[in-house]
Amino acid sequence: MKTARIAWAGAIHTVTESHGGLRLGDGRLLDEAEVVWLPPVEAGTVFAVGLNYADHAQELAFKPQAEPLVFLKSASALAGHRARTPRPAGVKFMHYECELAVVIGQAARNVPRREALAYVAGYTVANDYAIRDYLENYYRPNLRVKNRDSATVLGPWLVDAADVPDPMALELRTRVNGRVTQRGNTAKMIFDVAMLIEYLSGFMTLSSGDVILTGTPEGVINVDAGDEVVTEIEGIGNLTSYIVEEPRQAAAPGEAAWAH
Repeated sequence: MKTARIAWAGAIHTVTESHGGLRLGDGRLLDEAEVVWLPPVEAGTVFAVGLNYADHAQELAFKPQAEPLVFLKSASALAGHRARTPRPAGVKFMHYECELAVVIGQAARNVPRREALAYVAGYTVANDYAIRDYLENYYRPNLRVKNRDSATVLGPWLVDAADVPDPMALELRTRVNGRVTQRGNTAKMIFDVAMLIEYLSGFMTLSSGDVILTGTPEGVINVDAGDEVVTEIEGIGNLTSYIVEEPRQAAAPGEAAWAH
């Protein structure tokens, strides 16, 4: 089953996929272009895993990590399908990152790897943009690089874990303005989904709604204002976002959440 969260007619709704459209709980069908897409879950803590594909680590001239490199994200960083992500003025290299996002379904503490996938509610697609100009080093991602407003796009759908037989055998692909620029497979992760849950739950409690972004393969390129970026994961969905120039003036309170 696939579900999504949208804003429509002044309210937030959970919808399901139906014949290419969105079905409300009362049975009405909506077109995806007439709604505001929100992240498909009300996320709790968001964990981002860096350098989790050996080819991407090599692409950035770093050796694979001996243990996961993990950092956190705030709620303001999250945006939904069809979001507009700002590119700061004057930066030279802003890139996408197509990632499998894992949504935790129940409290998890000291979970052994063999049981870890039972704690997963479902999966969605993430596009975790980064501003490489601001990077201090690849082992210590700083806030200006990886925690910018509306720069972590999630969606469109949350796919039930039961409908993803093997999260470690999914093709990933990114298209920029229709051209394929990135390909990979979750089988190439250094630390797989089960290991990441075991690792994180070994020192802290994971809660329902927490999200783990599992890293990206090689193939990241610079994107500019006006570009359409589509990150795709086999069986999970196609997530679209648009790069825009960063506004010169901050949005008024309450505007940002509805501006996508």
